[in-house]
Parts: sequence; C-alpha cells; structure tokens
Amino acid sequence: MAALMLAAVGAYAQHEIGSINIQPKVGLNLATVSDAPKDAEMKLGLAAGVEAEYQVTDLLSITLGAMYSQQGYKMKDDKFQMDYVNVPVMANVYVVSGLAVKLGVQPGFQISNKFKAGSAKAIDLKGGKKFDLSIPVGVSYEYSNFQIDARYNWGLTKFNEVGKYKNDVFQVTLGYKFQL
Repeated sequence: MAALMLAAVGAYAQHEIGSINIQPKVGLNLATVSDAPKDAEMKLGLAAGVEAEYQVTDLLSITLGAMYSQQGYKMKDDKFQMDYVNVPVMANVYVVSGLAVKLGVQPGFQISNKFKAGSAKAIDLKGGKKFDLSIPVGVSYEYSNFQIDARYNWGLTKFNEVGKYKNDVFQVTLGYKFQL
C-alpha cells in the first residue's frame, strides 16, 4: 500500500530536502489498555513534548521526539494512571501538500504508576515494568507551520507482570514548527 501511495503522488514536502525543524507540541490522550475488563473506560490525559524533523526527500521525513504522556484507564470511580516519557521515531510520507501519513516505533519509559479509588488520595503502585514499546500510526496536517497530528499508539509490551494488559493510546496534538 505504501509503495502504491509513493508511486501515485508527486513532491509534496513542506520543507527543503536536508532541512531540520523543531516542533513543540501539546495535546490530549484517550488511553485504555488491551484486553481490559468489561467495565474499563478510556482515560483522558495530557500529551506534551517536542519533535525534531529531518526532511530526507521531497516525500519523506524522519522525526524523533520526547513526549510526556499520561496513560492508563479508569473503572467506575477508580483510576489507574501511568505517566511515561515516550520517544517516538516516525517516518512521515507526504501524500498531498501538507498531509503526511506516519508510521514508526515508540519506546516509552514509565516515570510514575498510580492508583486512585474514588475520592481517596492516589497511591503509588510498586512493581510493574518501566519499559513500554508501541507502534505509532497516524496522520498529520500542516498549514503555516502549525501542525495537527493524530496517531494511535498500539502497545506491544505488557506493562506489568500480572495479566496481559498493554497500553493503547489515541493521541491528538497541535504543534508549531520552527526551522533551524
């Protein structure tokens, strides 16, 4: 499918070949876990960070980022929140002017793991895995250096020793590109 898209499109890069830009971004996560209990719901969280982009060809760029990401899920009044620093490495293919499809790999490093029951104070959970790996897939649209990005981060690794739960996160961010 990617080869067909590449063969069917012209040169749609937003930036010069060999250029580098930096993009601060902020947005929202809708997070849950795979194979969650039936009463589990999506949890709203913050996503914020920065990405650097290198324009390889007219059609292809590579990005490397560092994103703070609030993930987890909720069940009734209980909330499970896991905070990560994710490092997305993405290939961006420009299919039309301003529009890119994205695919990559994202290692993540857990910085906190909390549980909150109802109105009680949140407690730190001990244990669990500190490393998370996911495959981000998405699209972005850029206009006048502003970029809206929507991606789904498909979790590959379990986040604890018990159960088979993996992070699943839909993320939408807005960023602004600064040319270096």
